[in-house]
Amino acid sequence: MNSRVVAGSRVDDDAQYEAGLRPRSLDEYIGQDRIRDNLEVSIAAARGRGEALDHVLLYGPPGLGKTTLAYVIGNEMGVAVRATAGPVIEKPGDLAAMLTNLQPHEILFIDEIHRMAPNIEEILYPAMEDYELDIVIGQGPSARSVKVPLPRFTLVGATTRAGLLTGPLRARFGIVHRLDFYEERDIHEIVRRSARILGVPIDEDAGRELARRSRGTPRIANRLLRRVRDFAQVRADGTVTAEVARAALELLEVDDQGFDEVDRKLLRTIIDKFGGGPVGVNSLAAAISEERDAIEDIYEPFLIQAGFLDRTPRGRVATARAYQYFGLTAPGKDSRLW
Repeated sequence: MNSRVVAGSRVDDDAQYEAGLRPRSLDEYIGQDRIRDNLEVSIAAARGRGEALDHVLLYGPPGLGKTTLAYVIGNEMGVAVRATAGPVIEKPGDLAAMLTNLQPHEILFIDEIHRMAPNIEEILYPAMEDYELDIVIGQGPSARSVKVPLPRFTLVGATTRAGLLTGPLRARFGIVHRLDFYEERDIHEIVRRSARILGVPIDEDAGRELARRSRGTPRIANRLLRRVRDFAQVRADGTVTAEVARAALELLEVDDQGFDEVDRKLLRTIIDKFGGGPVGVNSLAAAISEERDAIEDIYEPFLIQAGFLDRTPRGRVATARAYQYFGLTAPGKDSRLW
């Protein structure tokens, strides 16, 4: 459900704002300190040697800044970023054309890299490892393979499902980083920075309120800020105070935990229909009329991180914290076995 205000995935009106809000350098990039420090060293070393940066794989839930980091890497290296997405590359020739048009040290950014077709993925192996393309000319007995040299480039791949990457592809990335949900203080800083860029007057308490309900995700924080800005303009004097922020978020049905109606429905379904679990993801998807991939990619990661859901070998289980959230008493360990 891409229309959810707390969806980490991009919705229709995000694109026109995200480009202007993205940091341009590692110094401007807020949060993910470990990744930032590691990339700083890798980039400085590559630039010092006059080489292309090693291939980079970024993975984690949607909305945490994988695309932003790709462009930051490009800016820090002083090169262009050529962006595409796994599902968009339909034929081997499409990828070959992109690779042969790259300039030395440039970055090819492939979002949703786990969704590339196997025959296209195979083209990347020699391209990443040996910087050459294997092209077959002709057909049948007269067919021959020609190696086309490529400039030394950097592939930056982004995925929400690192487990779906094949072993050979993953092994060719020299730099691999997982992006985690952000600390509340970092989200607060992102809200303040975005408010300055958008020209939104906001006080500290309101900023903290937004940060607390943003599910540790910058994209959601920026989206909530825009919605609250509209509310402040129409229902208040334009300034976002804590009271205005709370009223706007209540109207949006985003509660203190950052949950919306879909999150509550998912948890209540596990508790009410499946006795708290365990329940298989296919059964859960059928019960709430949602796609399995959406549950695994969009809904589950934050609920697990926040301690409201457990993923076990037997299925999904609502935790004691989920029961407390609804004012219910969690069943004892023994009762879940029956």
